[in-house]
Amino acid sequence: MASNISEKIETAISNIANLYTADDLPWIIGYSGGKDSTTVLQLVWLAVASIPKEQRTKKIHVISTDTLVENPIVAKWVELSLAKINLASIANRMGIEAHRLTPKIEDRFWVNLIGKGYPAPRPKFRWCTSRLKISASTDFVRNVATERGEAILFLGTRSGESQARAKVMAKHSGSTRELLSRNSDPRLDRVWIFPPIGDWSSDEVWEYLIENENPWGHSNIELFHLYKGATPDAECPLVVDSSTPSCGDSRFGCFVCTMVEKDKSMMAMIQNDEDKKWMIPLSIFREEKLNTDDFKHRDFRRLDKNINMYKTKEGHALIHGPYKQHYREELLLELLKAQTTIRKDAIEGMEDFELISLEELEEIRRIWIEEKHEIEDSLPRIYKQATGKKYPALDSDERQLFTKEDLDILKSIASTDKDEDGILYQMLREMLHVEQNYRGAYRRHGIFETLEKTLKHHAFLNKEEALEFKLMQADITEEADPSSDVSPTDESVMYELNEDVETETQNASN
Repeated sequence: MASNISEKIETAISNIANLYTADDLPWIIGYSGGKDSTTVLQLVWLAVASIPKEQRTKKIHVISTDTLVENPIVAKWVELSLAKINLASIANRMGIEAHRLTPKIEDRFWVNLIGKGYPAPRPKFRWCTSRLKISASTDFVRNVATERGEAILFLGTRSGESQARAKVMAKHSGSTRELLSRNSDPRLDRVWIFPPIGDWSSDEVWEYLIENENPWGHSNIELFHLYKGATPDAECPLVVDSSTPSCGDSRFGCFVCTMVEKDKSMMAMIQNDEDKKWMIPLSIFREEKLNTDDFKHRDFRRLDKNINMYKTKEGHALIHGPYKQHYREELLLELLKAQTTIRKDAIEGMEDFELISLEELEEIRRIWIEEKHEIEDSLPRIYKQATGKKYPALDSDERQLFTKEDLDILKSIASTDKDEDGILYQMLREMLHVEQNYRGAYRRHGIFETLEKTLKHHAFLNKEEALEFKLMQADITEEADPSSDVSPTDESVMYELNEDVETETQNASN
């Protein structure tokens, strides 16, 4: 091994050991299972091992965030590694505990995409990173820091990873405590940051891993084969703030990621390994159903049913909102079909492979019925169509008030040529649901206001009518007498002139 890397290894282990004995602050190690975070954890392990067992009193947390839509091969690899870390730590009295973090049910990918109808993530609306990764890890880190007053967070970031990250690291270098830097996120102001391999190159990381056996029993050679053919620095790091590179820039990230054109890692795995061809349904679903060219599948109203427009080179256009009901149902059907196909043709150990959990299905069902007033309760039917099995959750009396035949008749009566999206039917259906929700109330206070809001939300049958009305409002606002006592409402003048990041994010999250 080259002398340069040997010196870096000795320096890193020495710095970590000295930091261990300097105080009793808890440590948190961000672990993704990739090469950089594995190197950091190995160095920490060796440093702690050099300290007498009776002096190993520090609590060390290893956290790995599973978005539940990770590349399944990598997810299994990390899951196995976490189990080995805990077993080896207990056996060797290391004081290290590994935690697998997952998003809250309301933050999960399928709940937001299929349940709420959030469009697939894109550069101007990347809603996934904060919900799937940042929230879970930030909450854990903040809780540990709050409990002990402060904490130290070890990250596998390197200055060679990207220019943006290098600038952040340069900004923090040389700050308080010499080896440590303060976190730039105000939510983590009690957390110190320590990047032990900040000055290592990608080649040095691989050199170290290949020539040094993994101390908790996971194979670094197998890790190398997972990376084989990857681009330099291709890793999905622990994300705790917006300055950390997202999975969209890495080889191993979420298989549903639309921040990249194609999931090249999954495609390569399928092509190069016969045992990984079971992932073909995932790749097909990703390529055919998840893309950002989706305006035809999106409502011309925002999630809260308000209408807004923005200016383009050609004129004005409406800011589109969530996916329409039929497309959300189509996405769920195809997702469940993919899961069923994988289970049917599964290799050993994948017989119960889960793309979407029952908990997520129930939350999607709740959103469709309670928030979107889609009282058809179509999820059990879609589940049976895709799997051939009865939906395992119980029905409720509320969901049985109207039969499918009843609602089909209502839809037929309400249909018109100008109403391609069935806006009139949606309005009547929502009004029936509102009435249903108030039927057992002792006092029906608020029902008229709720029904009036429903009427306003369904005032336009199509996007052409809505855009014409917004343009008329804009003209009225521009021509209004500035000395008038009557000011236009916020809603009447609120239309966007620029389709920037803030606008798009706010629109789709409303």
